[in-house]
Amino acid sequence: MFGDPMMGELSTAPDTTPTRRDFLYLTTGFTGAVGAGFSLWPLVASFQPSADTVALASAEFDLAPIEPGQRITVQWRGQPVFIVRRTPEQIARDQNDDAAALLDPEPVARRLQRPDWLIVVGVCTHLGCIPLGQKTGDPRGEYGGWFCPCHGSVYDALGRVRRRPAPKNLIVPPYTFLTPDRVRIG
Repeated sequence: MFGDPMMGELSTAPDTTPTRRDFLYLTTGFTGAVGAGFSLWPLVASFQPSADTVALASAEFDLAPIEPGQRITVQWRGQPVFIVRRTPEQIARDQNDDAAALLDPEPVARRLQRPDWLIVVGVCTHLGCIPLGQKTGDPRGEYGGWFCPCHGSVYDALGRVRRRPAPKNLIVPPYTFLTPDRVRIG
């Protein structure tokens, strides 16, 4: 009554057998996804730091040859880093320091891991100049630290700004003493 006896019964179940068209859709989609991945890879890889930058991320320095009172400059991440072996007189002077007169107050304990070593990035916080005071005979200002000749900023012997226009103290980089005479910066 509902169907032609010659044709057989009508089926209402959907046909789930894969066709050639299904295969072409899948392979085209897969090929497009792989192609998109390959085309985006250079962009993603460009966000990674270069090998020379990774190599400069940390640096180790031998402190044994530095005499008390001596200042040296080393390079870290393309910037000068001032390392100062402080004398007992400098360490004693810090105990009587007037922290209230600082433009950017910071306690001595935050600037030093050990009282006999000061390590700061040697870049003026005003406009990025390199302050004078590392070499013998350089002007160091009235606080015995560093003097930036470009605009007249003065830093004390702990790298704290004492006279503007520099707004902040010299930056203390992350560093760790590996041994009593070896330091890793970075």
